[in-house]
Amino acid sequence: MADAAVKGRFAVVGGGLAGLMTVIKLAEAGQHVDVFSIVPVKRSHSVCAQGGINGAVNTKGEGDHPDIHVRDTLRSGDFLLEQVAVKGMCYAAPGIIYLLDRMGVPFNRTAFAGATTGQQLLYALDEQVRRYEAEGKVTKHEFWEFLGIVRDEGGPCRGLVAMNLHTMEVKSFAADAVCLASGGPGIVFGRSTNSTINTGTAAASVYRDGAIYANGEFIQVHPTAIPGEDKLRLMSESVRGEGGRVWVPSDGGMDERSKTQRPPKGEPWYFLETWYPKYKNLVPRDVGTREIFHVCRDLKLGIDGKDAVYLDVTHIPAKTLDAKLKGVLELYEKFQGVDPRYQPMKIFPAMHYSMGGLWVDIEGDSNNLPVPGSPRNQSTNIPGLYAAGECDYAYHGANRLGANSLLSCIYAGMITGPAMVSYAKNAASTEGSTALLDREEKRWKERFAGIQKMQGNENPYGLARELGDLMTENMTVVRYNDRLTKALERIKELKQRWQNINVLDTAVGTTNQPLSFVNQLWNMLELAHVMTQGALLRDECRGAHYKPDHNLPVPSHRDPTQDPVWMAKWKERNDKWLKFTKATWTAEGPKITYEPVKFPVLEPEPRWYA
Repeated sequence: MADAAVKGRFAVVGGGLAGLMTVIKLAEAGQHVDVFSIVPVKRSHSVCAQGGINGAVNTKGEGDHPDIHVRDTLRSGDFLLEQVAVKGMCYAAPGIIYLLDRMGVPFNRTAFAGATTGQQLLYALDEQVRRYEAEGKVTKHEFWEFLGIVRDEGGPCRGLVAMNLHTMEVKSFAADAVCLASGGPGIVFGRSTNSTINTGTAAASVYRDGAIYANGEFIQVHPTAIPGEDKLRLMSESVRGEGGRVWVPSDGGMDERSKTQRPPKGEPWYFLETWYPKYKNLVPRDVGTREIFHVCRDLKLGIDGKDAVYLDVTHIPAKTLDAKLKGVLELYEKFQGVDPRYQPMKIFPAMHYSMGGLWVDIEGDSNNLPVPGSPRNQSTNIPGLYAAGECDYAYHGANRLGANSLLSCIYAGMITGPAMVSYAKNAASTEGSTALLDREEKRWKERFAGIQKMQGNENPYGLARELGDLMTENMTVVRYNDRLTKALERIKELKQRWQNINVLDTAVGTTNQPLSFVNQLWNMLELAHVMTQGALLRDECRGAHYKPDHNLPVPSHRDPTQDPVWMAKWKERNDKWLKFTKATWTAEGPKITYEPVKFPVLEPEPRWYA
């Protein structure tokens, strides 16, 4: 039976940084919050974040300012961001960092905590949530999986349905408003730097219920990840930032790009330093990713002919490394059995972050800052349903600025909580919605009863592996329309094959992972469809979306504005494609439309991307 409806009861799905900050703001307002997490809250994927958190704190009077942070974020995202949300985030950043400092986060320099920043932030917020939990304002439902929202006939969200992963009990819960803070969809790509729980199933479920999914094609690939059979483990950008060098053993040949001879055969060839003498190993992550991919796949110079290059910190004293990078270096040693202080690490690019996600609204004031407490802030197109963190699309555009993810999660949570309270004040009470909750609970029970009877010849984990390989090969570093078209056909084929799945485990009343995964896999296929179709339609290179067949030509002048031919092509590109992708679910596949980006803060300027 459904939980009894109580006015002033809210639900948050996800126990990472965005979810916990939303919980804190709701509890501060005296509300009761149910938190649903597929794993223990302290195991949420935010714990894996290694790099720092951005903020123009200007600690040493170096001339830093939030306006610079705004400009850098908008440029990095190639302007496909919600500019009002970005300005609000960047202006709030210094205060957020000081707040975290007061919570006890051990920053060892400006907004960086020993390459384990995500863990430190998550534990600090969880400590605050536990205070409200002790007061009875917060109820944690750990090992409960979100299945879907409950909508009444008028459209608003009235609660949710979740499943206890210990007993497989399906139950509905009333809520005046629901916030999804469920993270990214990394496992759609098979092995990624994401936790294996990050299937994107929660966002896909509400997408199927009518929520708009925006900018799905923008997927960030991290240049340096540890290869692994189960998943790919992140090796932080801070390693390159602290002096890490990328190289492969030379073949002794001529480098056509630089017109120089490579070092003698077998000696290190520092290709980033050769090709980018100004930036060297500090090139942006998308550039580094493409070059590592190029060296391994096109030049066939990967280590031992495989997809791997060296990330080398052995020239840095071990004591210095321990002071700055101990957490990530221990991670490599644990999983690879090699001490990276004395032997170079083997790394390769991996799917890392989704800039796209659920479309959310932001109400701006006359200063182009979010209106405090507006019920529109972080709201999806479904009334009463909110989204925050990696599962929303607002803050990162076409390419995430490194270390903005932790900030965007916390900031989004800070404005989502008050927005949900404001919404609930004017929304109809959930009292009297028991019949509606019971109906949805029954529907989900019937769905899982049907899945439990599936005895076909398709292995769900085999299908997931095929999907991951397909997406990694076609939807990550380099994209071509003919391959994307074939990938879409394969996704449709996988959807058909899903109908013939074997659930593998028919256990009742106890943990049944395949039963849960079969449902998740359908949602993963839906997201893969959205992402791939969006990428096929977007014929341009923008941010992390790289289509060599649709790149801008090299301008004839160092200042592109002095090349009228190039400027004409740039204007055509932006007039046509400086728009958000907005996908709506249909039974035949996503219906994709475009919405022009508003420029209340900063107009896009002509730039040439190397």
